[in-house]
Amino acid sequence: MSIPALNLMTSLRSGHSTSPRLTWYGPDSERVELSGRVLDNWVAKTSNLLQDELDAEPGTTIRLDLPAHWKSVVWALAAWQLGLEVVLDGSSADLLVTDKPDDGAGAGFEAVIAVPLAALAMRWPGELPAGVVDYAAEVRSHGDVFMAHTEADEGLPAVRGTSAYPHGELVSGFAQPQEPGVRLLVRASEGLEPGLAAALGAWDQDGSVVLVHGDVEVNEHLLENERVSRS
Repeated sequence: MSIPALNLMTSLRSGHSTSPRLTWYGPDSERVELSGRVLDNWVAKTSNLLQDELDAEPGTTIRLDLPAHWKSVVWALAAWQLGLEVVLDGSSADLLVTDKPDDGAGAGFEAVIAVPLAALAMRWPGELPAGVVDYAAEVRSHGDVFMAHTEADEGLPAVRGTSAYPHGELVSGFAQPQEPGVRLLVRASEGLEPGLAAALGAWDQDGSVVLVHGDVEVNEHLLENERVSRS
């Protein structure tokens, strides 16, 4: 039986695949829109990087030291479809994904991946500590289709945060219930864990997500332009 994340990605790339599924509003008028097909493409490339370059496999733990952002959503989905446990509470893990690779936080991890948050970043801006993987520079070379080398079990841990859930309960337990076809506004200032739970709930109901940075004003123009139906 497939784990829920694999079923979710299949749905995103096959049903209304050209429709917006994740829209990001960031500082400095940044707007990024990912259709289901494009979101799946980013997730597949990231899963392949994890599997082929970092030897991640079902049961590997990965700490996401990232703010709520479209790239952190990609990382969570990539980890889940590979059968990894996403660590959101700052506790120990095998791998570290961070936008702050220079603060010494990488000690004790098998690998550290640096993620620049600028939408058009082709590489990390500046020098990286020795051994740190530059996500922006590496991810584009990986395949657009993900095939797991090892099948993940539904009983493996999927999320470790304010609560913990196995992969079999990622959608039924961790995800926040939403209305069918919702166009959901998610405020990044609420944090990564609530944002992921809300987004999973929306996608499970064939909906879409508008993720908004805390510095961006949520006004009537934005809500109308994005056809937001719930926040």
